[in-house]
Amino acid sequence: MKLLWPQALIALAALPILAALYLRRPVVRMPGIVAARPSHWRRHLPAALYAAALILAVLATARPTALITLPSASRTIILAIDVSLSMRASDVQPSRIAAAQAAAREFVRDPPGDVKIGIVSFAGTAALVQQPTRERDELIAAIDRLQLDRHTAIGSGIIVALAALYPKEGIDVESFGPGTRPRRSEARPAPPGSNANAAIILLTDGRRTIGPDPLEAARLAADHGVRVYTVGFGNAQGGPVAFEGYSIYMMFDEETLKSIAQLTNAEYFNATSGTELKKIYDSLTTKFALQREETELTAFFAAAAAALLVLGAGLSAAWFSRIL
Repeated sequence: MKLLWPQALIALAALPILAALYLRRPVVRMPGIVAARPSHWRRHLPAALYAAALILAVLATARPTALITLPSASRTIILAIDVSLSMRASDVQPSRIAAAQAAAREFVRDPPGDVKIGIVSFAGTAALVQQPTRERDELIAAIDRLQLDRHTAIGSGIIVALAALYPKEGIDVESFGPGTRPRRSEARPAPPGSNANAAIILLTDGRRTIGPDPLEAARLAADHGVRVYTVGFGNAQGGPVAFEGYSIYMMFDEETLKSIAQLTNAEYFNATSGTELKKIYDSLTTKFALQREETELTAFFAAAAAALLVLGAGLSAAWFSRIL
């Protein structure tokens, strides 16, 4: 526990003075009530409750905070799934795209906390294929409908996902052509990763061939405080893809995915097998289901102090026909 205003603890120096006054306390009798003969512990319990109330009140004034794990509030997560032809590579079995779809289905079947999930697909362009929803059947159907296409516009995928999270902000995805830089909001940027109610999970092999710079798109997400968790499908050696009678070797761009995650204060995961995918999604589910936040406990301490004060006064009146 930390104190935002520790100098308030100086007030505890008054406790010995009040204890001395207690020993010479005036008696205030309530008319018409005969006091019972107090036992030794009863005689001092109200005063002890008052002292405890004073300590709690001073702690409340010092504004205590603690890092508390809380259930998630209502959140929105966008799964941005790469459907470029390179996702047919088989360095992740049975293929990168099949593994990505399987992982996405696993994630939406048991959404973490009170979460809405939307789905964006991207190849040469990006599109929101499923509005954020809690309907698992709709999400799974959208994942099953994904079709592969040419090129890989990772930056567009991130921008469309961000537009889905902020539909009223007017993020104009169509104006972002190849090689252009996404337009930043004129508002003051939020600290990277500070938005606890929205996130993007990017499932891709990380090899951009067209569209906006994915790192610039990541900076746009960072300006909104949105974390972009990246899940890379592939291994360092890459994998072959059959295309128009040729076998083309598709490399895996891991460094770009690490940079995207780092810029947005998120994490990068490498999916090289089904078993590892399950571990990754279990980890992501835990992160979204619970959050650790620095929470101010002033109200709790103040309420506890008031309760002890009322209890002490009530016992004093009931036992001694007086208020100490």
